[in-house]
Amino acid sequence: MKIDILSLFPSFFESPLQVSILKRAIDNGIIDINCLDIRDFSKDKHNRVDDRPFGGGPGMVLSPQPSVDAIRSVKTESSHVVCLTPQGSLFSSQKAKELSQKKHLILFCGHYEGIDERVIQTEVDEEISIGDYILTSGCLPALVVIDAMARYIPNVLGHPESAYEDSFENMRFEGPQYTRPKEFEGHVVPEVLMSGHHKEILDYRTQKGMEKMRISRPDLYQSFMKKELIEK
Repeated sequence: MKIDILSLFPSFFESPLQVSILKRAIDNGIIDINCLDIRDFSKDKHNRVDDRPFGGGPGMVLSPQPSVDAIRSVKTESSHVVCLTPQGSLFSSQKAKELSQKKHLILFCGHYEGIDERVIQTEVDEEISIGDYILTSGCLPALVVIDAMARYIPNVLGHPESAYEDSFENMRFEGPQYTRPKEFEGHVVPEVLMSGHHKEILDYRTQKGMEKMRISRPDLYQSFMKKELIEK
């Protein structure tokens, strides 16, 4: 898969893409990631890429010319252009899976108060948000999308099945995980996990995962229960 990241701060991505699983995927040629500076496409003599919003309001807005030219410099017929913005659809495991099937992703990182709407209308295929909060730019969301999506690309993970067994794959939380030693500071690993009875272990993890989801994410818990009733 090829990924082009368009941002005002391409150096932001240097360190995160040079560690762990993403670095290995890049080194092995599974993912090709290129970072471009939107400023390089400005035709303004001072390399400006933003201006005051029509209608007034605080902050600045990314101008259409450098934004559109940056996108078009890498866009092809197989490209899928995503704009990272708080106004986008909420990112999910399902969306990560969908994006992992694309041949070429262009991730446009929002900055300032927003992006000229004409860029969205003419060049962007979808807008994505990673949560109901505001960040200083779309750089972190772009990394979140890449990291979550890469897990579904063949050969990125050492154990491919891991991506499909994690939380949210079936609208469920995973159960608690333990490793050696058996006892740590008076806390002992539940006996069922060492019993060797796979069904009992699965039932235990499912039960504990549902209990945690009910407490920490009641919205997901209610959605899961409604889905279960419909399917029955």
